[in-house]
Amino acid sequence: MKLSTRMVVVLTSVGLLSGSFLATVGHLTKERIALNKQRETEEAIIQVVPGTVSSQKLYEERDLSVYGGKDEEGNIVGFAIQASGIGFQDKITLMLGTNTSLKKINRLAILDQKETPGLGAKIADSEFFLLYWENRDSSGTITLHKPAVSSPEELLPTEVNTITGATISSEAVLSIVNTSLEQVREIIKEGKLSSEAQDVN
Repeated sequence: MKLSTRMVVVLTSVGLLSGSFLATVGHLTKERIALNKQRETEEAIIQVVPGTVSSQKLYEERDLSVYGGKDEEGNIVGFAIQASGIGFQDKITLMLGTNTSLKKINRLAILDQKETPGLGAKIADSEFFLLYWENRDSSGTITLHKPAVSSPEELLPTEVNTITGATISSEAVLSIVNTSLEQVREIIKEGKLSSEAQDVN
């Protein structure tokens, strides 16, 4: 076999092996990312819906998913609503926990955000923002209290706190929450929550 031919064969073989290796690594990485994302979702549902030991996906569309948090007996004790919208810098994705009537917000968790560090990024901070979302009255439209207060007791039941210097990020979260609640109310009204729900955990 000529040297040039041998080099072509070797280079082709190396190229094929490299391509195969990269494809395998890419597939494994994709699976790992999917598993990590599922684990994060499960943990967020348990966090925002007290009493949850397992959950089911009841509805899904672009930028909106609804999960039922279930107790040890399999009863749905609340809804976890995953929703996304545009913040000051980029997309914000959150998980909102409510009771089954959607009239009370249990807790809020921020799953993903790229807001300004030290300002808008405080939407993911319990002390500055998330604490003020606990046990809110969501039977109507939730509003933002301005200026910021120093304790939840200073808010009306339908109010949440703003972050000083990051009003746009605060308003973005508020908009995502109010919009998603209205969407879920309409979904329930139209009977679109799946009766063949998919287990999450």
